[in-house]
Amino acid sequence: MTAPLRVGLVGLGVISRFYLAALRAAPTLCLAAVCDRDPAVLARHAGAVACYSDHLRMLDEAAVDAVVVTAPNDAHAPICADALRRGAAVCVEKPLALDLAEGEALAELAQERGVPLFTAFHRRYSSAVARLRAAIAGERVEELTVRYLERIEEHAGADSWYLDARRCGGGCVADNGPNAFDLVELLLGPAEVESARIARDIAGTDRWADIGLRAEGARARVLLDWSYPGECKDLAVRLADGRTLTADMLAGHPGFKDSLWHEYAGVLAAFERRVRSGAVGDGGGLSALRLVGAAYRAAEPVAGEAR
Repeated sequence: MTAPLRVGLVGLGVISRFYLAALRAAPTLCLAAVCDRDPAVLARHAGAVACYSDHLRMLDEAAVDAVVVTAPNDAHAPICADALRRGAAVCVEKPLALDLAEGEALAELAQERGVPLFTAFHRRYSSAVARLRAAIAGERVEELTVRYLERIEEHAGADSWYLDARRCGGGCVADNGPNAFDLVELLLGPAEVESARIARDIAGTDRWADIGLRAEGARARVLLDWSYPGECKDLAVRLADGRTLTADMLAGHPGFKDSLWHEYAGVLAAFERRVRSGAVGDGGGLSALRLVGAAYRAAEPVAGEAR
């Protein structure tokens, strides 16, 4: 019988509940410890699982085989590096790091230590995306549009760091961009940024973006908005024969964030497969950071826009 992997969860913010549910439902994964700096948040887990306010103590004492990192974006690189140095496989929320240089350093460390490093792009595991991917297999795609629109304040909750450009890495391009770019490359292959228009608020956080890409002869457009009234997460593929196929990632999931429950189960299943197979590298995290950086460099100012 396969022994369960002992997993530590670092960061108990708004996304953690999806990981906690998926961990508890997985028969071959065991939630061994949780870690957060907020004592009030940790108190909710006291008595049920080992609790730590310091991830280094958790790594040294909890005998974890792997860690899931859902801490703020600016903490990803140091926490992941500490885990990799101790031989613990890492599943980290996108983005892998704040920039490509940090991400490349982590990838090199993972290769050096022979420890799996995996970036969680939860939209890869959307049932709607899977159906679209199957439907376009073997077809010639001319254009793909990915829309990722939401009001960030509703989604961030108490995690105010999303709106701090230094901690987030920018704004909607740094945080939602990786999921959208990953979908482009999942469906079309390696991509390059051709154009970008980005609008920032007075604090310097990007709130809106329109990014053009090219991949394998097809064009792609990524639309991001952190000031959208409601939520829209969908894809549209225009095929060479004139048909347009779509995928609504929220369809069939009427509750707020309900689509995430099955997607994060898919994240952990994919992560476990990589850990048990010994696969170390995961280029998706680096590629997303590359495209984020390219979008910022290509950005044209949006006149009169402060969103």
